[in-house]
Amino acid sequence: MSLWIALASAIDVLDDYLLTAHMIQHFILMSIAPPLVVLGTPTVPLLRGLPRSMMRVVLRPLFRSQLPHRAGRFVTHPVVAWLAINTACLGWHVPAAFELTFRSERIHDFEHLCFLLTSMAFWWVVLVPWPSRRHWPRWTVIPYLLSADILNTILSATLTFAGRVLYPSYAQAERISSLTPLQDQIAAGAEMWILNSLVFLIPAVVLTIRMLSPRFLLPHIQPNTSR
Repeated sequence: MSLWIALASAIDVLDDYLLTAHMIQHFILMSIAPPLVVLGTPTVPLLRGLPRSMMRVVLRPLFRSQLPHRAGRFVTHPVVAWLAINTACLGWHVPAAFELTFRSERIHDFEHLCFLLTSMAFWWVVLVPWPSRRHWPRWTVIPYLLSADILNTILSATLTFAGRVLYPSYAQAERISSLTPLQDQIAAGAEMWILNSLVFLIPAVVLTIRMLSPRFLLPHIQPNTSR
């Protein structure tokens, strides 16, 4: 549903005219759809939905080899996933790269694919769906999320306080709202700042509270329920 909202609803139409709409689309593709997909533990349902002949002839020999397991472990390694999502996010928002998405629909689709896949790897590290396993201790997810929010803050602040329109296509686009191109950019930076920070900070706070709870710190001590 979230993918449909991002790619097939009115948001996809408005993103050619308003940077605020474009950033909402990016927010859904990077911070809403990927964690929802990962939370659905898609590996087993997807495999069960395939024909048995394909499972027996193609996938069984493949899974018995070490290559797919090593590839999966590599892609979902915290360092690789963190670098991938932040490289994609910062790289595609460089004005020269961003402007390319207006010139070619294929490049625009490739940008969306980069956002979706790198974000799924990022949230895979956070959520660890069954049957995957953690690479690092659970507490490392906290700096993992907070450091990603730092880069999000830098990018958002750049859009908000640039003082000039960074993307010429939006300066030249037909105005369909009362916002000027610069006001549209400021609003886009602010919404990106707030929404993405909430997505990063809320799970970091929840995990911190859980880790500081007595049950986590002293797992060997059982509560005394006897009278």
